[in-house]
Amino acid sequence: MRETKVVAQLAAAEANHADDPERVELLRRARRFKSSWVELAESLTRVRRTGQWKAWGYDSFENYARRELHLKPETVDKLTGSFAFLSASRPEVLARDGISTPIPNYQAVDFLRRAEAENVPSDTLESLRRRVLDEGAPLPALNREFRDQVFPVDEDTLHQREVAGLRNVATRLRQLLAETRTVPRKLASEVSTTLDHLLEVLEDREEEAA
Repeated sequence: MRETKVVAQLAAAEANHADDPERVELLRRARRFKSSWVELAESLTRVRRTGQWKAWGYDSFENYARRELHLKPETVDKLTGSFAFLSASRPEVLARDGISTPIPNYQAVDFLRRAEAENVPSDTLESLRRRVLDEGAPLPALNREFRDQVFPVDEDTLHQREVAGLRNVATRLRQLLAETRTVPRKLASEVSTTLDHLLEVLEDREEEAA
């Protein structure tokens, strides 16, 4: 669903529920959350705690957030988790005005929150805190700089990912070659035979790793 359509739906919902100030405020904050995620996270945390969503006709908090606010469960978890993390460890960050002193992105705060729970060297963790809380580094930059240090992937997992990736690409290419008229039939047949052999090798590697 395109963002413009979601925004229109949220605005319409605000009008429909104009007689319920708290419900309208949550809808309004959902529309603004990309630039002011703290307000939304605070309200989500409160509504989940109080169970107010029940009075609004929903059978679960998750369904309320997904259907009315158009927020995925994982987004809600990151928002509320990041808010709780800052509330407990760095409340001064939540007090920033967001203009002269920017508030870090909730995805970056979530990355830091998860890193704090890992066995990370103190100097690395301090660098990560500075990048997130002081410099406002976005998540892609944090992934490039810290993911391998903070969330290292073991060799077996890397191997499985490579095998799965190669298998998907080889399978898709073989399907395309069977349907295409662009590549000469003889060449397509030769490449398909090679791909069949590659897929057999990859299957053997998966069985060995199992």
